[in-house]
Amino acid sequence: MRKGFVVWFTGLPGSGKTAIARELEKRLAAKGIPTEILDGDEVRKWLSPEAGFSREDRERHIKRVAHVSKLLAKHGVAVLVSLVSPYRSVRDYARKLIGDFVEVYVKCSLETCIKRDPKGLYKRALAGEIKDMTGIQDPYEEPLSPEVVVDTERQSLKECVDTVYRKLVELGYL
Repeated sequence: MRKGFVVWFTGLPGSGKTAIARELEKRLAAKGIPTEILDGDEVRKWLSPEAGFSREDRERHIKRVAHVSKLLAKHGVAVLVSLVSPYRSVRDYARKLIGDFVEVYVKCSLETCIKRDPKGLYKRALAGEIKDMTGIQDPYEEPLSPEVVVDTERQSLKECVDTVYRKLVELGYL
């Protein structure tokens, strides 16, 4: 059986995590690699519907996602996790729990994320309608030593996916 692994995309809301994960999923699927995307918005609906956005709720939710990821990877799945996951401590928890873990920092300035604002969250947070928005009222702790850094302000989507793919080959996952 193929060895599973987890690619953990982290970055500010609107940085491009999900877009990169979806394109990488297409590439892996074309090679016959069983792949699952655990996207923050989607997985929250069924895994943590009761969770709010306090630090404690976010940490509990991320730990749940880490456990599901570990189970999928254990069965040979390439798991692509697309979560803001703003706190280093909980990303470190996920890394230790999972083992076969590749952290991808999707770097993008807050200013650009606010301009992109695909879901209108920044607009609502800046208007005071949303509390605890990462990057506005709540901090985002950049990774200190991720395996991969992609910069969606300077790299195209294809370049970002190529960068992650090359690292997965280099690390022996592909």
